[in-house]
Amino acid sequence: MERKSKAGQVEEPRDLLPLRPAVFHILLALADEERHGYGIMREVEGRTGGQTRLGPGTLYGSIKRMLADGLIEESDERPDPAMDDQRRRYYRITEFGRRVAGAEAERLSGLVETARARKVLRGRGSSVPEGV
Repeated sequence: MERKSKAGQVEEPRDLLPLRPAVFHILLALADEERHGYGIMREVEGRTGGQTRLGPGTLYGSIKRMLADGLIEESDERPDPAMDDQRRRYYRITEFGRRVAGAEAERLSGLVETARARKVLRGRGSSVPEGV
């Protein structure tokens, strides 16, 4: 599905880059399953080992913009009502959102490669080289 700007032009994923970190984290959290807001917050915090925490203002402000940009959509599917609160809204990534997340991941990967080439970052998982 192609996405058009307000001017009617087809938008490419790169038109939205670079993404804000919160937006990229939300897209990653929704890449494998639908989640409600609190579930997104827990997923991001867990995946980053607590280094990234999305507060409610950041989360829901980002979600509002992401819905408007067509990166995510609200899901009509609900888990078992006995196990869920009906007030919760569930979100899922759109195909356009998946393409935007992929483009951002490629952009970031290029930056990491540059950092390694410039000896700012050593091999996988290491930090700044000793003596720097």
